[in-house]
Amino acid sequence: MALVRRNILHDENALKKYVTGIELLKKEPTGRTTRNFGIPGPENPVYTYDLFVIWHIQAGTFPIPRNGDPMVRNYAHRGPVFLPWHRLLLILVERNIQRILGEDSTFALPYWDWSADGDDGSPTDAPIWTPEYMGGQGNPVSDGPFGFYPNDPNNFTVRIESGPDGRPSQAGNGQGRGLVREFARSWPEGWETLPASADVKAALDFAPGSPNPKPEDRYDVLDFSVNSDGFRSRLEGWHPSGRPWTHNQVHLWTGGDMLPLSSPNDPVFFLHHCNVDRTWESWLQSYGRMYTPDMTASDTYAGERIDDNLALPVNYPYTPRNMLDQSNWCIYDQLP
Repeated sequence: MALVRRNILHDENALKKYVTGIELLKKEPTGRTTRNFGIPGPENPVYTYDLFVIWHIQAGTFPIPRNGDPMVRNYAHRGPVFLPWHRLLLILVERNIQRILGEDSTFALPYWDWSADGDDGSPTDAPIWTPEYMGGQGNPVSDGPFGFYPNDPNNFTVRIESGPDGRPSQAGNGQGRGLVREFARSWPEGWETLPASADVKAALDFAPGSPNPKPEDRYDVLDFSVNSDGFRSRLEGWHPSGRPWTHNQVHLWTGGDMLPLSSPNDPVFFLHHCNVDRTWESWLQSYGRMYTPDMTASDTYAGERIDDNLALPVNYPYTPRNMLDQSNWCIYDQLP
């Protein structure tokens, strides 16, 4: 039977397991060190949770094509691979939490429905930010399960972060620091909001304006970048132009450690992306399990074509095609 991913505000059991699993992964040594990943500074151990941070940074700085600019397209963002890459990342996190909870095959990642908070005016004291859930904002965050408490040896700490060049470096000289969140501070005046349900609906309902568009053009179109207009670009947050939307908007609104490529440092990252994935699943069920570019696309797009291996940053035996239907693994309690 497939796992059921549920709203974290409606599933106390999933919340408890998620928090416990994250805390355990944060303490689990991998046997590898920062030197193994080419991270400058003192050699320090790398823990399982920090692998997800490193992979996200490395994939985000790996350009497509290889001699291109990662700010145009990369192995995890700014192109059609954005959704399947992060779907695979969620599955890997989910499996690792199951494993570290004693092979608990009942655990499913919960999601944070940020559009409900957007509809409610984007309150900074919404339930998700209370100590009973993810804790609030601060530099460092000082409440909730991932807060930083004086003289507590079990503090949740940020150990790996994006350096000035975007590549991984060590936070606090490798010793770690507290998690940072700064709500609505990265926005121009008047834009200090989370996405609302109307924004999600606009992305889901988008149809290309060209005459007789191909069905897959609803998903993405040439040149498969931030300049393309389609469902992927609208869900990722590049269109409509003029301001960040949806996925990007949530990162900017949360601020702090959710801003750079090292954003998986904040456990809210996975709740956020679970909701992004839930929205993609709604689109797939509405329009068909389609994806573009296919394998007829030029090598310019190698790494994000439908049968190219997904890199995390090492090759996994999975492709975007494999990520189009995860119903044998998990489903959502409800779709937007």
